[in-house]
Amino acid sequence: MALPALPVDAALPDLRRLLVGGDNAVLQAPPGAGKTTRVPLALLDEPWLAGRGILMLEPRRLAARAAAHRMAALLGEPVGETVGYRMRLEGRAGPATRVLVVTEGLLARMIQDDPALDGFGLVIFDEFHERSLQADLGLALCLDARQGLRPDLRLLVMSATLDGEAVAGLLGAPPPVSSQGRAHPVTVRHAGRDPEDPVAAAAAQVRRALAEDAGDVLVFLPGEGEIRRAVALLEGLPEAVAVAPLYGNLPPAAQDAAIAPAPPGRRKVVLATAIAETSLTIEGIGVVVDAGLARRPRFEPGSGMTRLVTEPVSRAAAEQRAGRAGRLGPGVCYRLWTRERDRALAAFAPPEIAVADLAPLALELAVWGAREPAELRWLDPPPPAAYAQARDLLAALGAVDAEGRATAHGRAMAALGAHPRLAHMILAGAALGHGVLACEVAALLSERDILRPAAGPRPADLRVRVAALRTGDGHGHPVDAAVRRRARQAAAAWRRRLKIAAADGPADDEAVGLLLALAYPDRVARRRAGGEPRYLMRNGRGARLDDLDPLATAEWLAVAHLDGARREARAFLAAPLAAAALEALFAEAVETRESVEWEAREQLVRARRQRRLGALVLEDRPLPDPPPEAVAAAMIDGIRRLGLAALPWTRDTESLRQRVMFLRRVQGADAWPDLSDAALLDGLEDWLGPYLDGVSRRVLLARLDLAGALDALIGWPRRGAVDRLAPTHLEVPSGSRVRLDYSGPEPVLAVRLQEMFGARQTPCVADGAVPVLLHLLSPARRPVQVTRDLESFWAQGYRAVKADLKGRYPRHYWPDDPLAAPPTRRARPRR
Repeated sequence: MALPALPVDAALPDLRRLLVGGDNAVLQAPPGAGKTTRVPLALLDEPWLAGRGILMLEPRRLAARAAAHRMAALLGEPVGETVGYRMRLEGRAGPATRVLVVTEGLLARMIQDDPALDGFGLVIFDEFHERSLQADLGLALCLDARQGLRPDLRLLVMSATLDGEAVAGLLGAPPPVSSQGRAHPVTVRHAGRDPEDPVAAAAAQVRRALAEDAGDVLVFLPGEGEIRRAVALLEGLPEAVAVAPLYGNLPPAAQDAAIAPAPPGRRKVVLATAIAETSLTIEGIGVVVDAGLARRPRFEPGSGMTRLVTEPVSRAAAEQRAGRAGRLGPGVCYRLWTRERDRALAAFAPPEIAVADLAPLALELAVWGAREPAELRWLDPPPPAAYAQARDLLAALGAVDAEGRATAHGRAMAALGAHPRLAHMILAGAALGHGVLACEVAALLSERDILRPAAGPRPADLRVRVAALRTGDGHGHPVDAAVRRRARQAAAAWRRRLKIAAADGPADDEAVGLLLALAYPDRVARRRAGGEPRYLMRNGRGARLDDLDPLATAEWLAVAHLDGARREARAFLAAPLAAAALEALFAEAVETRESVEWEAREQLVRARRQRRLGALVLEDRPLPDPPPEAVAAAMIDGIRRLGLAALPWTRDTESLRQRVMFLRRVQGADAWPDLSDAALLDGLEDWLGPYLDGVSRRVLLARLDLAGALDALIGWPRRGAVDRLAPTHLEVPSGSRVRLDYSGPEPVLAVRLQEMFGARQTPCVADGAVPVLLHLLSPARRPVQVTRDLESFWAQGYRAVKADLKGRYPRHYWPDDPLAAPPTRRARPRR
């Protein structure tokens, strides 16, 4: 039948020429060119296809269904004849289907099952500029299959805004074929300032546009929650205006209603997510209201968690959205952000492969036989850190061996088409006799929350969701009927695939936590000490529940969903886990560790025997007889951390250390050991270690024999020389024994002046080699003179000092001739 003319028709001759020659091809065509529905039908009768089919990958479910319906309508056939589609839990295709539109991970699954893709001669990657992870993976697998198995397989990449030259280089193809779009001028108007509430601003702009502009209105909002709120804000519009939400989780009938043209005499407001950016023509749109936001998943390798982030759209996405207003005639686009912020937008959003959880991709590559991503060709290779973490997860789940090759379990996981965590849980849960429940839990975790927000916070307990899935009772919270329907369909599909008989009746409460632990072994958590519901997970990270959550008293949890916070994430979905079940499940991973470590607060060594699962301590008991050498090493470690001041220094031991350092300065480093802080800390094992060997871990530092250790370090022969060469005390003329101070650069003898009467020479140490520094003191023991030359002081300085002291201490003895006067410790000498 004759097909209506479309702008892309002009590019078809060049496209046919490339494909006839056996080349791959890249087609660049803006939205509105008609590439999605025209190109597959135009190529269907090419001789090189030889009766084989065309496989087309669409990144979005809604676009895939709409494209298949539109192509079938152009052929005057129902969907499922010449044109069909397949996606998760839905499909319409038959033996006569020649154009098959697929989405999500179905292309990877099909090529894994049939690497040659024998039934197809062409694979089309539509809307490749969206750079979905599955599109990048599918293209890499197809390129590898073409090189090794199917050199006649043609690949066609169709894109609206992507760098076509780069894609053509990856495909080994000539420069891209270009097509003009069918677009009318669009007037773009920016907001005067960035709104504090984009949803309220969008609703207000819709009301103004309905009054001032012609045509239906398409509003771009980041997610379902914002769309629901906008619906509420738009209540009270005239009866002739219908408000239609449009997002991925809507039932197909509601999606079809949103994209269908409004009845004559009526207008329509479509509230959509980014699902309406490309591949989809919504009839009647003349006005676009763009909040400028998109919600995308972001995987954090450091935490191993994926979280949804709301961020500004890219410039390319903003242009795509604005173009929706010019499909049928001149239109207008209201951007709810300023021109200044518009100039700061990123050119493109990052490809999903750069920010996504790569565990599904790593499993597919392992099943394909590629041990490293570098064995395949990529437009953007997977980031090494995220890919390494994905491989570690697969190894922990038993999906790959030590060489990175897929195990039989890993192949069975990949065949289920679920995330590797959930696939492992289904298979392992079925082996434990919990197959029905495992399928239900996997279905719930694959969807958004089955419980809708209500007056109070939603409980974190996944068991409540299982009950809602089975009975429709949300324990006081409204149940999302669409989510419940899809989850029941998914659970039933997995049961059929694994031939698990359906069963009714309540779920085993304990088994829910067990199954979550299978899927998230790194997020098994134990409650921390204290009153708050704070938990430590096996991976070492923290998690917490709301204080009033019914699960807040559970000792053990298996956590599924968290908010991705780095230090302590909030747990949204979890289930209690029995300690016995945990021990049985991870028996091979439990490690027994004996630790002998320094306890700084009590300054002693603690010896413990612990059974651990990652960061979790399952059992902690004292170690009765720790190895003496381990105790000594722990004490030395503690001393190093505390510093030498932690040792039980006394006046005598400190003085001994100072005297040795004095002799080292005087007689040389070779003659005396180094007792400086740095040297003592560096050599703790050598000089203090022998005095720690065999001591009890309960021995406090205050009880250490530090004097004995220092004596041993100095050595017995030199120990006697220390007392002779650097005595602790000197006897002065009065008969007093006065302590020497070696803490400074030279020895100091602080003595009252009257006790030195009669002494001509300054006292010396080190066999007379070093005179001491005399601090001559008043009767009140205050310095009145510092000198190294006592005889010179008597001759020259004493007279002035005597006059001063005699005035302040008149009752004391101040002779005119100090050399002839008797020394005294009294105010006056004895007669």
